[in-house]
Amino acid sequence: MSTLLVVGDRVLIQPRQGEQKTDSGLLLPATVSAQEEVKGGRIIKTGPGYLTPNPEYSESETWKQTERPIRYLPLQAEVGDYAFFLREKATEIRFEGTDYLIVPHAAILALVRDTPEEGRSETTVDELLDGE
Repeated sequence: MSTLLVVGDRVLIQPRQGEQKTDSGLLLPATVSAQEEVKGGRIIKTGPGYLTPNPEYSESETWKQTERPIRYLPLQAEVGDYAFFLREKATEIRFEGTDYLIVPHAAILALVRDTPEEGRSETTVDELLDGE
C-alpha cells in the first residue's frame, strides 16, 4: 500500500459531496454546488508547514550534525477540521480510488473544529452544515 505525503503548506481535503440544502429547504444538486466559489471539505492530511530557516543552525559549527538548516512553521489547519476554501485554488487528485483536493493553506478561509466545551453537548461539523 502506498503512502500519500502532503508537502509544504498544503492540506489534503476530502470535498463535501452530493446535494446541499438552502435556508428555505430546497435541495441543490451537486452540479450547482460545484460552481460555487467557496467549497468545503474535511481535512484528511496536512503538510509539515511553512519552510523557514533555523536560527540555531550555523554552517561554521560543523560538529553539530544534529541541527538541520531548516524548520517548519506548523499550519493552523489540523486533521479532522472542516475547511472552507477557495475552489479556484484547489487541485483535484485521485488516490487509491478516492477523489481529494490539495489546497494551499493560504486558500483556506475558515476552519470549523470539533472541540467540546465543558458543560455543553458536542456538536459536530456535519450537524452544523445540515442546518444550511
